[in-house]
Amino acid sequence: MPKVLVSDKLSKTAVQIFKDNNIEVDYLPDLGKDKEKLLEVIGQYDGLAIRSATKVTEKIIAAAANLKVIGRAGIGVDNVDIPAATKKGIIVMNTPFGNMITTAEHAIAMMMALARQLPEADASTRASKWEKNRFMGVEVTNKTLGVIGAGNIGKIVIDRALGLKMKVIAYDPFLSPEKAMEIGAEKVDLDELYRRADFITIHTPSLAETRGMINAEAIAKMKDGVRFINCARGDLMDEKALYDGLKSGKIAGAALDVFNVEPAENNPLFELPNVICTPHLGASTTEAQENVALQVAEQISAYLNTGEIANALNFPSITAEEAPRLTPWVKLAETLGSFAGQLTETAIKGIKVEFEGAVSALNTKPMVAAAINGVLKPQMGEINMVSAPQIAKDRGIVVEVTNRDQQGAYESYIRLTVITERQERGVAGTVFANGKPRVIQVKGINMEAELTPSMLYVTNEDKPGHIGRLGTLLGKLGINIANFNLGRAEVGGDAIALLSIDGTLTEPQLKEIAALEGVKQAKALKF
Repeated sequence: MPKVLVSDKLSKTAVQIFKDNNIEVDYLPDLGKDKEKLLEVIGQYDGLAIRSATKVTEKIIAAAANLKVIGRAGIGVDNVDIPAATKKGIIVMNTPFGNMITTAEHAIAMMMALARQLPEADASTRASKWEKNRFMGVEVTNKTLGVIGAGNIGKIVIDRALGLKMKVIAYDPFLSPEKAMEIGAEKVDLDELYRRADFITIHTPSLAETRGMINAEAIAKMKDGVRFINCARGDLMDEKALYDGLKSGKIAGAALDVFNVEPAENNPLFELPNVICTPHLGASTTEAQENVALQVAEQISAYLNTGEIANALNFPSITAEEAPRLTPWVKLAETLGSFAGQLTETAIKGIKVEFEGAVSALNTKPMVAAAINGVLKPQMGEINMVSAPQIAKDRGIVVEVTNRDQQGAYESYIRLTVITERQERGVAGTVFANGKPRVIQVKGINMEAELTPSMLYVTNEDKPGHIGRLGTLLGKLGINIANFNLGRAEVGGDAIALLSIDGTLTEPQLKEIAALEGVKQAKALKF
């Protein structure tokens, strides 16, 4: 039975979801704050469910001998060392959809508070000042809202703003004009958004292209008296440039839920009366906390029980519907990779994976990962489908993927080619109706062979008597042949024998086989 640790405060309903899915769970909500204790116990768990308090460092990951999945209840994963987890073969998941509505509503609330100066008015009234004339606000009706980033949260913000009778313009490089019209916004470029918007709200991820995008240059392009809202990521804005814009009056006000450094302490922006600040409350509603907790429990349970992968940050997602169709093909890809990898003895420079026919229309990313894993595992041992692509990249191995329609006799097949300093070695296979993988070609030689746990691969000269000598020797060595498959390029050319055998060949036995007349290579294969 898989075992999961919940090291931060999550809903008790989430704990029950693990139990309902036959997963043993330890609910220790304060353990995440104790690094030494977490380091001591993490090795016994298959899954880890966290929020933001638990810091999953490289040291913690190194000690996690059995860990297969880390699930973050929420979007941000700054507290997880994803590269270290990837190299260890650990899936890292988040729950990007559980708090979308809550975050969007917070942005709208911040915009309304900014328009009517509510925090300052509240403080003044509590101080018995009754300063009605001081707090002259603005309406949002008929104002133009500029939305930077029209993803899941941005779209909800647009919908809510339309309900407030605002005009909405949006900038998103992945948003088509047709889709913008469909969601009720006008697509514009960034400079036009800056020029036209009365309010600007940003909802982009933190990427190299977006970090610091709200800088002095961008602010100079904005309409005088613009109001700015950021409930996304603190590093999207240059706080010094924002401070200067607010101080000069170029920006009438800013509402910020996120900051460059969090927790934010003694931030110069706090000194300004036209700034509203909240302590990263975007996801802080009862409903959102419940949603992300339940979602992460469902995702971890599904992965540990069925292999379904949802919202993974370091591996392609596999839906519950895809899993049954993909599983035999993923197994085939890994087996073909293992076949080629076990025959490869020199440094690998590249791996080519070709999908032909119906299989090319499936989600091929998990198959590619499985193929790379199969190729590298004979040489590297402790890797898996998650870590293999990153390890290949780190080692400079070029991976090339091709998808094409059916051209040959088989409805679907996968061809894998390993490129080394000395040669290219290709192997192709398909999945039969019974779900079992079959090799259909090796080194350009057509053959058909079922892949079994223990096999003998022999290349030899195509000459009479060879098969008889090989069979006689195997009998002499006490090796039982379960299946015998043959193929050749041409009469008198290279030939291949692929045998399913009982038991395991020893090195001395392999040497005797390799010494047979006409044998060019003899290799024991394990699958």
